[in-house]
Amino acid sequence: MGARKKRAPRRGSLGFSPRKRASRLVPRVRSWPDVDIGKPVPLAFLGYRAGMTHVFMVDDRPGRPTSGKEIFVPVTIVETPPMYVVAVRLYGYDPNRGRYSLGEAWAQPPPELELHRRISTLGSFDTDKMLKSLEEKLEKAVDVRIIAASQPKLAGGLSKKKPDLLEVKLGGVRDVNQLFDYARDILGNLVKLRDVFQEGQLVDVIAVTKGKGFQGVIKRWGVKELPRWHKHRKGSRRIGARSHGRSTFWETPQAGQTGFHRRTEYNKRILMIDDDGYKVTPAGGFLRYGVVRSTFAMLAGSIPGTPKRPIVMRWPIRPPEWYLKLGVRKPEITYISLLSKQGV
Repeated sequence: MGARKKRAPRRGSLGFSPRKRASRLVPRVRSWPDVDIGKPVPLAFLGYRAGMTHVFMVDDRPGRPTSGKEIFVPVTIVETPPMYVVAVRLYGYDPNRGRYSLGEAWAQPPPELELHRRISTLGSFDTDKMLKSLEEKLEKAVDVRIIAASQPKLAGGLSKKKPDLLEVKLGGVRDVNQLFDYARDILGNLVKLRDVFQEGQLVDVIAVTKGKGFQGVIKRWGVKELPRWHKHRKGSRRIGARSHGRSTFWETPQAGQTGFHRRTEYNKRILMIDDDGYKVTPAGGFLRYGVVRSTFAMLAGSIPGTPKRPIVMRWPIRPPEWYLKLGVRKPEITYISLLSKQGV
């Protein structure tokens, strides 16, 4: 019987371990960038993945072989209805306990938001009294955040009524008092996508990937299948040995949960923001989604998740050097494919 080679390259990144199911469908943003643009701005926005198509645009990246020429770009459409700001929250910091909440102020949500579907103990709020209590604690505050609720009823491809809640940090300036004044002004009002991002800007996309259930080591880790010899009575779609016999190494590829993982993809460029969803809806609508009826964002490339999945777009936490040097530039799109995706 032939001998297999004694060494093989590492299969699958250990940086994403443990590969377990995401704890929530709407991901919580764990890290926030330090943004200083001279005015307060929310640093994230929530949308719903509609589908993919392709466009032709003029390559505006200097130094590329295709610079100034028309190029083909696959794009992902994310429908982003306006979000309703339901609460303001202050955070303090203590070296021993870390970041902690100082309190929050809630606005009385409108009935059409149907926030009671998400919060069962929703009652009446004295917003002015809550805001006054927060003002007294403003000296201890180091961070101002808002709690925004999405409006899935305005999205064309969704049938649910229950809004999704997202805690969003306010940035743009370093003065906490200025951030609190901005939060008080938008409390109980709508925030649109253009209030957060602009065309040509880079964003980080945080989402939960498509779930694939329990899979073996070949699909899950990409290990090589063993040759199908007649003496392989124990199978070929498996690893040779999990350990040396005394204990099991956690680094050894094993079968388990595949997909439905929380993932972050960095530096996706927004090519277009528009309120007319019919500009990007293909003939017959997007597969498993339908027609885009609200504000949408067109992102270059692909993003994690399935159609209808909540997508969190955040200001870039590690933008590349060329982006910091050139700044935000609106791309020139010459063609948007509206061909039917049926049978693709």
